[in-house]
Amino acid sequence: MIISASRRTDIPAFYSEWFIERIKQGYACVKNPMNAKQIKTVSLKPEDVDCIVFWTKNAAPLMSKLKTLDDLGYMYYFLWTITPYVKDIELNLPDKKEIILNFIKLSQMIGTDRVILRYDPIIINNKYTLDFHIEYFKNLTAKLNGHTNKCIISFVDIYNKLSKQTKEIIASPINNSDMFDIASKLNKIAQDNNITLQTCCEEIDLSLLGIPHGACIDKTLIEHLSGRKSNISKAKSQRELCNCAESVDIGAYNTCTHGCVYCYANTGMNSVIENKKKHDINSPFLIGI
Repeated sequence: MIISASRRTDIPAFYSEWFIERIKQGYACVKNPMNAKQIKTVSLKPEDVDCIVFWTKNAAPLMSKLKTLDDLGYMYYFLWTITPYVKDIELNLPDKKEIILNFIKLSQMIGTDRVILRYDPIIINNKYTLDFHIEYFKNLTAKLNGHTNKCIISFVDIYNKLSKQTKEIIASPINNSDMFDIASKLNKIAQDNNITLQTCCEEIDLSLLGIPHGACIDKTLIEHLSGRKSNISKAKSQRELCNCAESVDIGAYNTCTHGCVYCYANTGMNSVIENKKKHDINSPFLIGI
């Protein structure tokens, strides 16, 4: 079993103490996001977990606690998102210079194979132009050269539930021609810095540029890290274009306070603030009891 921690919220950034307590207890409880009365108990015992995949924009709070996982023999890796946006789009993130330094520190702790960069989502508007992205990505990957082997990119999706103001900030979807242009330039920069580029859940085929459709929860990577074959199948509950392996997510929606305007996992900061009041590190549930 693969544990996803988490597509629904940033557990490393905000709930690291709860997560380690769950590891010590050997289980977590998860409510079905569509029906809170349906509750699943998820084993977190080392013998039941093939790998833990952490999704984060700031792993620093968890980094000092990783020895607990190492001592118990867990395999894990990080999907760490770094974007060029500031507080107009990502309201509550730490300074990006600090984030990059901690990315490098984590890579030095656990190895380049286990810290994957996500440059996601790519938003093009009057402020964050193509040239802006190219320059930022060039500087970012130069700093991360030797500290990660892979970068996963995706282009922004404009969900119906996003507010009118948010849609105005994001501007409009990126057309295929611009996607090819952006991807081609990013790929050249990535290659110059010994980083392989992949896409995430993108309909567009960029294979002519040497950019394959990737998998964030990557069965091949997990088999490489663990040194053994796995019988885990492709995820059935994700989007059609998702190549991820099947996993169990232990997070909860409406619990992340990064405040990213493009986020699909929050309906609004008021819900997040109220939910965080219900968080108890001793509860088997991320939120509530």
